[in-house]
Amino acid sequence: MPKNILNRAHSPQLTKHRKIAVAGVAALGTAALAFSAAPSNADTVTTGAPAATAQVAATGAVLKNVKGTVTDQLAAKNIKLDTLAAQKKAADAAVAKKAAVDAAVKKAAQERAVTAAAGRSTQRLQMEPVAAKTYANNLDGWIRQSLDIMKAKGIPGSYNGLHRNIMRESSGNPSAINNWDINAVNGIPSKGLLQVIPPTFQAYHVPGTSWNIYDPVANITAAANYAAHRYGSIDNVNSAY
Repeated sequence: MPKNILNRAHSPQLTKHRKIAVAGVAALGTAALAFSAAPSNADTVTTGAPAATAQVAATGAVLKNVKGTVTDQLAAKNIKLDTLAAQKKAADAAVAKKAAVDAAVKKAAQERAVTAAAGRSTQRLQMEPVAAKTYANNLDGWIRQSLDIMKAKGIPGSYNGLHRNIMRESSGNPSAINNWDINAVNGIPSKGLLQVIPPTFQAYHVPGTSWNIYDPVANITAAANYAAHRYGSIDNVNSAY
């Protein structure tokens, strides 16, 4: 009986020690487990939702960096294209300007060439003598040449007036001479196509014609000049004058 009483008396105390021991072991185990789970560099390991959030955030940062890099590359490419376009535009403008300058220079050269050619042509015309008008060596030619000289000197008269008086006075013979009238008696016979006496021929001689009284053109022109001063025109002479 006493043995049983002793066992019952110590049973609660032993039980209490066991609980303490078990609790201590559990505590030590938990601490050991916590210590072994901790990283060697004392960093805290996060599991579950917080770790996933960190991973998403890191991925977003990478995508953001990639997007920024691509945008920068595109911007740089656009700047390069804009630069090339500006250079091409400047080159085209330079080419157009040079073409305009070349065209202006060519036009000016052409105009100078035309002006120079015109000057040479004018110079040649001035240097080249005008071909003298020719007249037939007959009564028709003598009258026409006299008319041209009379026109230049302002002496009136017509082809018909000259021809009519010539035919009456000399019949168209430039060597005709009157040796029987009063003028012949006085030693100044009438001579030539229009039968002009020497003093009258000398007084009304027209410059540019021959001083030979028998010269057909000189004789006609001097007689027409005399008739213009005395009768107004050879056309007004219808008889000896």
